[in-house]
Amino acid sequence: MPKNSKVIKRELDNEVIESVKDLLSNEDSADDAFKKSELIVDVQGDKYTDDEEESEVKDERPAWNSKRHYILAQIGFSVGLGNVWRFPYLCQKNGGGAYLVPYFILLMVIGIPLYFLELAVGQKIRRGSIGVWNYISPKLGGIGFSSLIVCFLVALYYNVVIGWSLFYFSQSFQNPLPWDQCPLVKNASHTFVEPECEKSSATTYYWYRKALNISSSISEGGGLQWKMGLCLLVAWVLVCSAMVKGIQSCGKIIYISSLLPFVVLFCFLVRALLLNGSVDGIRHMFTPKKFGNDHSIFESRHH
Repeated sequence: MPKNSKVIKRELDNEVIESVKDLLSNEDSADDAFKKSELIVDVQGDKYTDDEEESEVKDERPAWNSKRHYILAQIGFSVGLGNVWRFPYLCQKNGGGAYLVPYFILLMVIGIPLYFLELAVGQKIRRGSIGVWNYISPKLGGIGFSSLIVCFLVALYYNVVIGWSLFYFSQSFQNPLPWDQCPLVKNASHTFVEPECEKSSATTYYWYRKALNISSSISEGGGLQWKMGLCLLVAWVLVCSAMVKGIQSCGKIIYISSLLPFVVLFCFLVRALLLNGSVDGIRHMFTPKKFGNDHSIFESRHH
């Protein structure tokens, strides 16, 4: 082979080797860029999955099984023991029909807007009272704690009232009813009516002396009323049984707890209308009169 051809071949080989090196270097840089882009995609994917997991954790808060359960829960929250006896008592005490004027004004201006605000914020944020106010502003977190304490105190005395109701329910299976007449006291010579009951009434005497068995003064503790304590224990057991699994178990109880007050109110209405002078009593109750005292507006706002 001629010398010039060998030189040309060597030069061609060198060019091929250099081009191969260039291709390999370009391929390595492309691989590095691809790996970096893949890493970025993986990191973004991990962030996306983390966001999904956080959203799933947030959505794990229990929810009502149906809208019907939710509506019944709000009805049960709105209608309670106060509608059974406290509202008629306050209405008759504080001016009858005149009491209804500030009551409905405060109901439309304060009561219903605050009630709607509470429901709207709770549905939007899906947190409890403490979490809602912390979400709005950390400085307002104390309002959530205050509402929690108020609910706890209300639960305490409401369960006491339920215990009283259970006690009277257990005693109502007697004929005649134990609070229907004053008890008789017998001595060696004759029988007479209990003087304390005769001065007040049979129902008042039974309430203070039989149900509560109160002491003469607040400084005297008295003994343990085991019957009333047992009824209070049953009341707490019923409440805890209804709330042990949250709203999942409460949704089944809510059919009774929400509809029962309306049944009781309807029974009371029918019984009251069948009494003699019921029309006169209703007329007397709702006839506008002067407010009974200076606390009438405060009581209408509180109720």
